[in-house]
Amino acid sequence: MERGRRIAFDYGDARIGVAICDPDGILATPLPFLDARHPKLLKQIEALFAEYEPIAIFLGEPKHLSGNEGTAVSKVREFAASLSAQVTVPIIFVDERLSTVDAQRRLREAGKNSKESKVLIDSMAAVAILESGLAREH
Repeated sequence: MERGRRIAFDYGDARIGVAICDPDGILATPLPFLDARHPKLLKQIEALFAEYEPIAIFLGEPKHLSGNEGTAVSKVREFAASLSAQVTVPIIFVDERLSTVDAQRRLREAGKNSKESKVLIDSMAAVAILESGLAREH
């Protein structure tokens, strides 16, 4: 596995969960979510890239449990297109079917109540996406 940070996004209409890993791809850490409707969203993503210098993007692909693609997949692909116009690193789609469920379980285990979880859930889902993508690379 090539050394360098990877970043993951869990795209949603309102919020985009974000996670980053260390240069060795061992520890995935949640970052504050981004407001998907913010007029300077791409500038905020640009700032993340300037700060962390990731070598790859893992982007959650929200398929149905059946494996079929829903309408959310086209929105994620539009987001990927806007990212690829801005950065030159590879964008790798990761099946995110159970990432939110996994994130909810982790937050419960960490003793977070539902109000605390609401703020963290998107970025914790991005952590699950990042970990899944990293596992594929190893």
